Amino acid sequence: MQVVDVLVIGGGPAGFFGALACKQANPNAKILIMEKSSKPLAKILISGGGRCNLTNATFEPAQLVNFYPRGGKALRGAFTRFSPKDTIQWFESHGVTLKTEPDGRVFPVSDDANTIAQCLLSATERSGIGLRTECAALSLLDFPTHFEVDTSTGETIQASAVLLTTGGERSGYPLAAACGHTMIPPVPSLFSLAIRDARLEGLSGLSVQRANLKLKGTRWQETGAFLITHRGISGPAPLKLSAWAARDLYDAQYRLDLQINFLPEWNPETLYARLLELKSQIPEQAPQPQQLDIQVPRRLWQRLLESADIAAGTLWRNCSNPRLYQLANQLTRAEFHVEGRAEFKDEFVTAGGIDLKEVDFRSMQSKLIPGLFFAGEVLDVDGLTGGFNFQNAWTTGYIAGQSLAEYLEGL
Repeated sequence: MQVVDVLVIGGGPAGFFGALACKQANPNAKILIMEKSSKPLAKILISGGGRCNLTNATFEPAQLVNFYPRGGKALRGAFTRFSPKDTIQWFESHGVTLKTEPDGRVFPVSDDANTIAQCLLSATERSGIGLRTECAALSLLDFPTHFEVDTSTGETIQASAVLLTTGGERSGYPLAAACGHTMIPPVPSLFSLAIRDARLEGLSGLSVQRANLKLKGTRWQETGAFLITHRGISGPAPLKLSAWAARDLYDAQYRLDLQINFLPEWNPETLYARLLELKSQIPEQAPQPQQLDIQVPRRLWQRLLESADIAAGTLWRNCSNPRLYQLANQLTRAEFHVEGRAEFKDEFVTAGGIDLKEVDFRSMQSKLIPGLFFAGEVLDVDGLTGGFNFQNAWTTGYIAGQSLAEYLEGL
């Protein structure tokens, strides 16, 4: 039986960061990270298209929490203790040069996720923290003085404290449940919307710069850009919508009607009035998107005209009023049927996990079991795309690590 002070179950960003924070605060602590796969930090290596969007330059906690569909309220205090600014300073102090892109996303200047992974691996090795791969935790038992974990390698590990950081991957949930914790059932978050519609066929790769997307029958809507794909739509607005509406979409088996307004400042009635004005003002011209100051690709515009039964090249004066009203509807409340979710390869996030009411976010320690700590996506916390999920890992990992060091000192 191996005996350690702290056993970290899960070799992702939260686990490594928690182990490093604990070691920094308590250099004598014997810490072991165990990872069930052969490659620790795998999520870092594939994130951001292999570039690793490690955080976001949103520094005010009150603003930062707005990017978390679940867990934002619990994280607000935590972000005052370890913010994106602290994340940037930590990596730069460990030799990683970072850059902030115009949208606030932060990447290594190398544009290589290996830079971040190697930084964490090297810091872990220098600190004397143990790392065991291809070793899964099969059970977690808590005793009055310690924990015992049976592993897939046949060995039992005894630890004074445990940090559970298995992410959205479900293997960690039974371990927490065995200790009495409540699990919020996990469902996918951050995904593209699968849509088959004649108006979108053959338009893969075209983007709309600004539109309002509303899921009918729910309270969820999002305004922003979207990209037409061969399977439906993706990009900022659909991804954000999928995150906020993750549970409603799951409950509906990913089959809901989506209403798109390509002119968010207009409604059918006000736009219809504007179309009638254009018909009167420029009767000898054909309808064009720039006449409405609308950022819609020409081929998509033509599809929307066709849906209103207006043929290509038709002049304004030849557009009947009923067809103009149809066009106003197509532009401000076009309906598409969502028939599933499509993978978004840069991120894979789950909504759900350990019930936050059972975790003390001042320390990331279980309110039920002393010595059991949590960090990262194993909690019922998930963020939007843009570096926010990693920031949750860095923040909760850091606080858990600091608290683990204090916990060991009190034993």
